[in-house]
Amino acid sequence: MVLLSLVRQPPVFGTSLPIREPKPTKPAKVTKTPDGMLILGSEEWVYVPEIDQTFKARVDTGATTSSISATDIVPFERDGKDWVQFKMDLGDKETKEFKVPVERWAKIKQSSSEEVDKRAVVKAYITVGDHKEKTEFTLAERGHMKFPILLGRSFFRDIAVVDVSKKYVQDKPKKS
Repeated sequence: MVLLSLVRQPPVFGTSLPIREPKPTKPAKVTKTPDGMLILGSEEWVYVPEIDQTFKARVDTGATTSSISATDIVPFERDGKDWVQFKMDLGDKETKEFKVPVERWAKIKQSSSEEVDKRAVVKAYITVGDHKEKTEFTLAERGHMKFPILLGRSFFRDIAVVDVSKKYVQDKPKKS
């Protein structure tokens, strides 16, 4: 007759099978609010289809209009309308030269000084996450800044909320 021991014996080294703990599940990435608005962090990826490049952009809730870092900004007239010629400033390299119509001229007051700059405002398509939109940009020499594109309220008003405690909430846009 065999008696079964109800007392659990400690396993002998090397003879027991390892206990597999279930892997913790990563929470789903939330990129939109329940009502469908984008959630933006303080920094996001921005795709500019006109030059087929993706940039890191700063989301600035204090800026009204978005801004592109530009060099060699030259206003000119074509068919009685204001146009501007510029190159995008990418730090170590410049892009091709652009010639685009000026939508309007903006007076920009810097928070760091009393000076007022007059800047050309142009329109360009950009993609953030899965959202593509044509928006206004002022042209400014931002070479001293970390980000070549600054996204202002006129871009994300009515389509996004900003959580400044996060960065890169939206996925890097795919080239279209």
